[in-house]
Amino acid sequence: MLQEPPSGVDFGLQLGRGADYTTVQKQRSRGQDLHFEFSVTVMAANNKAAPDFRGPVVQGPAGRRFVYIDIGTCAGQIDTPWSRRLKIPLIGITPEIIERARVDAPTVLEARVPGTGRDGGPACATVKPFDGWKTAL
Repeated sequence: MLQEPPSGVDFGLQLGRGADYTTVQKQRSRGQDLHFEFSVTVMAANNKAAPDFRGPVVQGPAGRRFVYIDIGTCAGQIDTPWSRRLKIPLIGITPEIIERARVDAPTVLEARVPGTGRDGGPACATVKPFDGWKTAL
């Protein structure tokens, strides 16, 4: 959940990498929370190995995976001064959470991320502080 991003700015989930990407689930903020949904594939999850994630929205190297939220012109918006991306880490998803998801499927995880940066514009760069992923209620 992207919490209370500035109004009038487009946000969307990045599908693909580098310059070859598409922004999906585009939403124009009205100052209310925005929600994005995606699925990932778990490549390793046991008590000895940290989980690794793959999929069309997953970015970055193993052990430091993340997803991007494209903002403003990065999300295809023309009438905006904003051109940013927000990096949401896929950290804190433990083997225990994944095992519970296998047993209790379907399981939805949720991260709450501030949508407004210190400059009053859309939050960007790596989310800090990041409270991690939790089972959605």
